[in-house]
Amino acid sequence: MNQSIMNKHFCHLATATLLSLLPLQNATANTEDTAADVLRVALPAAAWGMTQYFADDEGSTQFYYSFASTIAATYALKTAIHKNRPDGSDDDAFPSGHTSMAFQGAAFMQRRYGWKYGAPAYALATYVGYSRVNNDHHDTSDVLAGALIGIAASYWFAEPFYGVQITPTAGLNGVGLQLSKHW
Repeated sequence: MNQSIMNKHFCHLATATLLSLLPLQNATANTEDTAADVLRVALPAAAWGMTQYFADDEGSTQFYYSFASTIAATYALKTAIHKNRPDGSDDDAFPSGHTSMAFQGAAFMQRRYGWKYGAPAYALATYVGYSRVNNDHHDTSDVLAGALIGIAASYWFAEPFYGVQITPTAGLNGVGLQLSKHW
């Protein structure tokens, strides 16, 4: 069996394994909660799976650093801050772990492989954040902080795979696009 087919099979197996690690839902979980639980794992799993699909060892290493730093930063802040959730269930609201993981996966796909993959992933990550606020697990600041952590970690560690990257920019004087290439 050639290496490309083996990588695809491994990618599917790894994704299925990661999805199987999701906690079983209790009887009160709704569809939005379930979708957010799945997507918080599926987006990073898909990002890692892309490194396997493209036989991108450097990208795989960059993913590991990005993912590990996202988890470390998220849970360090949760441990230090102890912000109560809007639903009163516990004091681990800030920042949103679901959102940080989802946005880490989305930002990694966009940063490493481009907007073709990143745009739909960002849409799914945004849904995760929306669902966390809509179901009273977080308020908007928790979700925005989680998204910022995930995006920042991916931008810090991931470099464009194809060499050319177009990145949106925003500043006090306007918005624009930045074109960059590694030489």
